Order: sequence, then structure tokens, then C-alpha cells
Amino acid sequence: MKLLVAGSSGFVGRRLCPALVAAGHTVQAMTRHPETYSGAGQPVYGDVREQESLLAALAGCDVAFYLVHSLGDIDFAARDDAAARAFAHAAAEAGVQRIVYLGGLGEDADDLSAHLRSRRQVEDLLGADGVPVTTLRAGIIVGCGGISWEMTRQLVEHLPAMITPRWVRTRTQPIAVADVVRYLVGVLEVPDSTGRVFEIGGPEVLTYLEMMRRVAAIEGRVMLVVPVPLLTPRLSSRWLALVTDVDVQTGRSLIDSMNNEVVVHDNSIQTLVPFKPVAYDDAVLAALGERAANARR
Repeated sequence: MKLLVAGSSGFVGRRLCPALVAAGHTVQAMTRHPETYSGAGQPVYGDVREQESLLAALAGCDVAFYLVHSLGDIDFAARDDAAARAFAHAAAEAGVQRIVYLGGLGEDADDLSAHLRSRRQVEDLLGADGVPVTTLRAGIIVGCGGISWEMTRQLVEHLPAMITPRWVRTRTQPIAVADVVRYLVGVLEVPDSTGRVFEIGGPEVLTYLEMMRRVAAIEGRVMLVVPVPLLTPRLSSRWLALVTDVDVQTGRSLIDSMNNEVVVHDNSIQTLVPFKPVAYDDAVLAALGERAANARR
């Protein structure tokens, strides 16, 4: 198949493109800077804010992967809505048969954060012009370069003693980035996945505090935790900006989402794309190993 990957240079996209090429597909790697793109696939110019560029990038493609979001912008919800509308319209005009979207876990019945509400809105908008959408909803994705993972790692490595707000007790179901890619590639080969929503996660449900303690143990660190229940999201985001390289706006969006439990309740994808997911500790070791390898280059 001929595929377009929107977000080809991002955390997941730069891993997905080579996996799709290895699976025998023709990959169009959409980027705003094709002249500097060095990843797998054929670079093609495209900007979700420019309708004409999307039509050109999507021309002749059978399936499009949508891995775009604007978490670091103050008006990220409006930007993501506009981008999804433009992409949906262009995909319909280009005759794309399916869009595959990586969204976020979270129960619709909960009081979802602005970030998770936006991810859910994008799901709906991508299908608004009639192109079927396959959605994979994930929580924390563990891998070198992922914002949530890097925040976790840096908190552990920079703070031997940590003040922690209530969100560290929230449950989540982290998944290795390699497994996210396996699911994204896998749904292409399963016609029954078209037009459906799937929840994906690793084999363990952990609180954010348990995740950090496991990272500390793997790195041979001792982490002292001091609960501070009244630490507000605004103060938490500024605290994150001080001790990690996550900016205040991104930190605020992440922290708001961390108040929502993000665990898998529907395992149906495991019957369509069956494999044994990577354990959390192994995903952490892989992420740390990749970071060390990158540092040696």
C-alpha cells in the first residue's frame, strides 16, 4: 500500500516509518522540512495548516497515519481542531481509504482534561468528511524522546527527594513505544479494524509514583517521596519546568491529564493484532539504552 505518515519526524512517527517500509509499504513521510528529513520513506512537503499542501501530500495514498498534536501551544485545542478538519477534508478529496489515528486513553464519562478532550475531538473531526478512521488510544508511551517518559525519567534523576501532588496516585497503563508501532502497523493488515476504536496498553497497571519508583530502582537510585496534596496544577507545572526540560504550558497540559485514570478496559485489539506486550521494566531499560546510545554518537 501507499501510505502517508503525518508527523513522520515525531516521537512515534520516526519509529513508525521504518517499520512500515520494512513491512513492504510505500511510505510518504510528510514534513514541513523535506530537505532536511533523513528518516525512512520518501519525504513530502505537507503542513496541516495549508490545505493545498495536504492535497498534494495525500495524492494517491491508500491510508494516512495522523500523529499530529500541538500540546505545547496555549491554544492547542483550537489548533488541533483546525488541523484535523483540514486533514479530513483533504483525505476525502484525495480518495484516501482510511485514516489511522493515535489518540489518548480516558473514559468519556470522566471529567476529562482539556488535552484528552481535544484528542477525543480530533477523533471525531478526522472522520467528519466520510473517511473511515481507526483509532488507537494509548496512555503513557515509554520510549526515548517521549514527553511523558522524559518527564518521568528527569524527575527521578534530578530529584533524590520529591514533593508529590495527588496526581502521582493516579493509575495508568504504560506501553512501550515499540508496541505502539506494532499495533499501528498491525491494524493495516486487518480489515476488521477499519472504523473502530481500540485501547492499547502494556501488561501492567501502575500509578505514576510506582512508575517513578521502578525507574529509580532500575537506575540504582533512592527516591524519597513527600506527599503534598494541595500542590496546584499551576504550581506543579512551574515546578516541572524548573526540574525538567518540559516547558510550563506542556507541563500544565500533562498534569491536568494526569488527574484522569488512563487504563485499558477493552482488550479486543489483542485478538486482531496478537503479540505479547513488553513489560514496563523492559520498556524502561530499552528507553534508557537508546538514550545512552544516542549520547555516544
